[in-house]
Amino acid sequence: MKARLILAALLTVACTPGTFGPVPDERQSAWQDMEYYMFCHFGPNTFTDKEWGDGTENPDVFCPEALDCDQWAATAEAAGMKGIVITAKHHDGFCLWPSAYSDHTVAQSSWRDGKGDVLRELSDACRAHGLKFGIYISPWDRNHPTYGTEAYNAVFANTVREAHEKYGPVFEQWFDGACKPGPGQRAMPYDWDLFNSTVYSVSPDAVIFSDVGPDCRWVGNEKGYVGETNWCRLDTEGFTPGAGAPPRDTLNMGNVYGSHWIPAECDVSIRPGWFYSPDTDDKVKTVDELMEIWFASVGRGANLILNVPPDRTGRINSIDSTRLMEFKAARDAFFSEKEGSDCVVVMEDLRYGQKIRSFVVEAKGPSGWKQVASGTTVGHKRIVRFPHQDTDRIRVRVTASFGKPLIRSVETY
Repeated sequence: MKARLILAALLTVACTPGTFGPVPDERQSAWQDMEYYMFCHFGPNTFTDKEWGDGTENPDVFCPEALDCDQWAATAEAAGMKGIVITAKHHDGFCLWPSAYSDHTVAQSSWRDGKGDVLRELSDACRAHGLKFGIYISPWDRNHPTYGTEAYNAVFANTVREAHEKYGPVFEQWFDGACKPGPGQRAMPYDWDLFNSTVYSVSPDAVIFSDVGPDCRWVGNEKGYVGETNWCRLDTEGFTPGAGAPPRDTLNMGNVYGSHWIPAECDVSIRPGWFYSPDTDDKVKTVDELMEIWFASVGRGANLILNVPPDRTGRINSIDSTRLMEFKAARDAFFSEKEGSDCVVVMEDLRYGQKIRSFVVEAKGPSGWKQVASGTTVGHKRIVRFPHQDTDRIRVRVTASFGKPLIRSVETY
């Protein structure tokens, strides 16, 4: 039975509150409301047991004979995910679509006689299942002959433009900052302004992910955990994606007085690696592990992008899909009025900025109010767990805030 809820110090706003710091635009607000979506690392590495290919792989190694992107989308939909982001081009340079800007693509593979197109099939499947479609395109290219020269910036920008124009709309452009040129390969001065402007020119509603945004940021680890304190603000002056990124603890927590609205996204794989390997079939994360990731990502105001790598047949492996359904059932049970565990879910209204610095949760007992939990930031969402309480009243009290706080919703279980 739900306890009555008292919002102490939260509903003291008698008029429109003042704005504190930067605020999200409509694209970012819609993106934060998605909360949970699928990452699909897929490409030659799927068939070679590598995490980072070196670009010399024979295109024929890519051969998903039973490719079924509709099965990917159906799995994501059933798992409660809101979209899918695909590694359209990883560091090896292999493009999962027949790009006009590369000679290392599905068109050079014997798979489907060179006529296959993973992006076309997945983008169509996402639309059919009501999912949003996102693209990962790595600027590092260990195959392209112009990499390391100024000419490559234009090549890469055209590659990004082509993918967006042919397969959009795109909800998120994922830019990886990894770059470790090997012997004989030059360092590459990336033109990030060109890359970002290219995305916006074709997909104005897309958000761009990187270490420094400009729209959402890496969380500083690949474990799926954002900081207990998580600000949606970040200072980016003097920083760049990759080696020039802010310190990882800064990425994990954000900047309390940051100049830009750049919320966090937690990326983590359901398996030990990012690409499928049969050696990890017995190492898929447990439901308990996934639940803890949920509380440490979505439960702390970040989005969760969970990598579920298709296997060598071209389908989501049954081990992974079964675990996703078990994870969905566990979340449904936890947040059920009848079966749910003790927790409070608070969402801050971010239209006027992220303001709450600290809060407590209190329960009314025979001897009065007692504190049962506390926290720092709220942001998009905060899930607060605490031991079972025999009470008919729960109170959420803001103890520190940048001006008048504004709450979007509160739920108790």
